[in-house]
Amino acid sequence: MHRVPKYCHQCAHLLKLLLVKEEGQKRLVCGRCGFIAYLNPLLVAGALPVKAGKVLLLRRGIEPMRHLWTFPAGFVELGESIEEGALRETLEEVGLKISLKELMGVYSYPKYGAVTVVYSARVGRGRPRTSREAEEIRYFSPIDIPWGELAFKSTREALRDWVEGL
Repeated sequence: MHRVPKYCHQCAHLLKLLLVKEEGQKRLVCGRCGFIAYLNPLLVAGALPVKAGKVLLLRRGIEPMRHLWTFPAGFVELGESIEEGALRETLEEVGLKISLKELMGVYSYPKYGAVTVVYSARVGRGRPRTSREAEEIRYFSPIDIPWGELAFKSTREALRDWVEGL
């Protein structure tokens, strides 16, 4: 998921994997200026759009996890808040304007270098539409969620939290 930098962001010198004594672990360090290139997790923002007690899910049209179900979500871009990212991703993927209600949960996956932040959301007017990223869109009642066909661990965990909170 991460692209590991080869060169220093400060002076463009080659980075080396060196022990940073104060931290007790190896980091990518510039041998010229001492800059430490930290590899931070990527931030994902998502929304669980709910209408009439049913949650909107999309069947992914792209890899990874193509053809499996998830909620609208994606990487937060530089210069936007997490909330703005959730709103943008929902509009991009399913063509819906939503209003965020509350923070559902924060789901951390150190193995994959990602932190997923999910909000519950209210669907406004309009109808969802498919896109390159969403080959099919459906509203599911809690008992109809396709648990065996969910794309990501964060999808399962957020939907489980939503169902348990009903």
